[in-house]
Amino acid sequence: MAAEETIQRLWKEEQPGGRDRILRSILHLLSLPYGIAMAARNRLYDGGILRQERLPCRVISVGNLTVGGTGKTPMVIFLANLLKTRGRRPAVLSRGYGGSAQGPVNVVSDGNRICMNWREAGDEPALIARAIEGVPVLTGPARALTGRTALERFGADCLILDDGFQHRALHRDLDIVLIDAARPFGNGYILPRGPLRESPQELRRAHLIVRTGSAEGSVDASLLPDLPLPSFRGTHQPVALVEADTGRVRPLADLQGRKVCAFAGIGRPESFRKSLTELGADIKAFRAYPDHHPYASADLDLLRQLAGETGADRIVTTEKDGVRLADFPDFLPHVLLLRIGMEIAPAEPFRELIFSRLAY
Repeated sequence: MAAEETIQRLWKEEQPGGRDRILRSILHLLSLPYGIAMAARNRLYDGGILRQERLPCRVISVGNLTVGGTGKTPMVIFLANLLKTRGRRPAVLSRGYGGSAQGPVNVVSDGNRICMNWREAGDEPALIARAIEGVPVLTGPARALTGRTALERFGADCLILDDGFQHRALHRDLDIVLIDAARPFGNGYILPRGPLRESPQELRRAHLIVRTGSAEGSVDASLLPDLPLPSFRGTHQPVALVEADTGRVRPLADLQGRKVCAFAGIGRPESFRKSLTELGADIKAFRAYPDHHPYASADLDLLRQLAGETGADRIVTTEKDGVRLADFPDFLPHVLLLRIGMEIAPAEPFRELIFSRLAY
């Protein structure tokens, strides 16, 4: 965890000085073969040497250029619900990052019931399965295989790839790329020197961009593809509080003026803290953990201690973190989960573009 935190700090440095100079140099050297390999792989797909498999349905990919939280999970949930309102039968395909299930096809949800816990499925697929009723969620390394299973076994008529921009083995009809409006390309370096998975020039493969986060600025046009891409604004909005033990929904106003001990193990914990402040919570203690952090009893004992010492009368975390607390039923009655939804602007042009790309 210490190494991960150090790398995250280096990624966020605006003007790196002498500190960690050797580590930065090592990371930069390591990023060179990774960047070359990614560029070569993309050229092989672009030239048709590596072929994409096509499935007999429409496929939407939701992805990004950087590691970390740009809001892919809320966007996947938003799209699945949008497609359902138009009578479509979507299924969500994920690689199952962090999950222990190693099968070629793992059914997290069959659309009627949840079939795997978060440790097996990974926390994000488990959250998606809980958030959207009637939509199958499958994980596996080969999206074409999980896609065929969704079509044949569950009657899906369209597929949503969660974190699919770099998964080029499956043809998609719509590539949606989410970028952080404040730092669209992080520090501008490829992994592991920076958070970029591939060069910003690869945005030319995208069909539309959704800018997320709090900044209102635009992306550096010099880094975008030559042809303009449709661009939309995606805003993460708190929509409800959820009791972690019962699932009962409570109004956001319950946080107004309350003393809160908050914690989060997500890509951008600072955005969660900002949301709580904007809801009027009086944050007495805040603890940030690495993304996908597997909570242990010691973590929860510390949080109880912090809440007691600071006089907090609420312990609050994200709904994604709530998935990873399922192994601690004695802790759940003390916790409220903040549910986040995605809002897209302008809304109607976005919907029209989505359904135009899905039309046969």
